[in-house]
Amino acid sequence: MAAFVAKQMMGSQLKAVKGQLPGAGGGDDDGDKEKEEEAERERLEAIAEAEERRKEKHRKMEEEREQLRQGIRDKYNIKKKVVEEAAMPAEPDNPLMRKKKTPEELAREAELADQDEFTKLKNSLETQVNEIKQQIEEKMRSIHGKCVLQ
Repeated sequence: MAAFVAKQMMGSQLKAVKGQLPGAGGGDDDGDKEKEEEAERERLEAIAEAEERRKEKHRKMEEEREQLRQGIRDKYNIKKKVVEEAAMPAEPDNPLMRKKKTPEELAREAELADQDEFTKLKNSLETQVNEIKQQIEEKMRSIHGKCVLQ
């Protein structure tokens, strides 16, 4: 099969090189193009067919392995582990293997961080204003008390 695919791939290239040699008869270009297109189509079909056979082979091998696994589970009374998508941790242990964040998620996180900064600033300003209010009220009381006493 590999020889067929290699011949199909290299054959069309060799024909193109042979056609470019001086003295080579370059009379029927339309026929050559049709032949090349047909060869390319055959090559693609051969590749697709080989891929299908490979997938089928691996599917059969996996079925056989699963049958062997099930036999072992039955023999030793082992329950099959059920892998659930929800049970998997959201963040993998390895940070290099984590899912990349979308621009929307990054924007949302930045907005939350900004809100947090604004909230902190707002809270600190509110506390400062309250302290100043208390100081002013104390001074007003002390001034008012002195005015009344005099």
